[in-house]
Amino acid sequence: MIRLRGVGKSYRRGSQIVPVLSDINLDIAAGEFLALMGPSGSGKSTLLNLIAGIDSPDRGTLSVADVDIAALTEAQLADWRARHVGFIFQFYNLMPVLSAFENVELPLLLTGLSRRERRDHVAAALGLVGLADRMAHTPAELSGGQQQRVAIARALVADPTVIVADEPTGDLDRESAQDVLSLLQKLNAESGKTIVMVTHDARAAAHAHAIRHLEKGELSVREEKPS
Repeated sequence: MIRLRGVGKSYRRGSQIVPVLSDINLDIAAGEFLALMGPSGSGKSTLLNLIAGIDSPDRGTLSVADVDIAALTEAQLADWRARHVGFIFQFYNLMPVLSAFENVELPLLLTGLSRRERRDHVAAALGLVGLADRMAHTPAELSGGQQQRVAIARALVADPTVIVADEPTGDLDRESAQDVLSLLQKLNAESGKTIVMVTHDARAAAHAHAIRHLEKGELSVREEKPS
């Protein structure tokens, strides 16, 4: 499903070139739930952004579902992301003036779906995350855990190939975090969603099938979780 070979990434800081990722080789199978761990500045969010097509590698090859996304133009990449990637962020990134329904609907506005089809998709996604009765609520009327579930519904609504989650429980209390992680596990197990999650929390990472650690831009050997 996801294949990286010899991927490297650096950023310019003034006159300096700062290496972030070095010679990354990674395979993620369809239907896998992978956790990426590492200290701040290790490159884990950069790696997630490359997989999601938000950023492009300086070298190496990166393919998702047999598409070489590193070779796509900006317009092609934007279209690919809209169809294939669902994003979950630490701070939800919900529009405060929109209802839960309207926030979840946003990715579908880039598609050719009719208004009725969009409504059906949104209702199904909010139902999956247990918020069918909160469709009309704005983010301010929801708890942190509920807001993150709205964000998960938004990530799911276009039926993406892969879900990328960047510290999805970092802003939640323990109970809400457990609810969100259990939901991700359910989506992975029952809907077969491929999930790549960045986290600094070992308890969160324990919900994944496997863990890879990044340290100074280099990837560790895969750690399998017991079934």
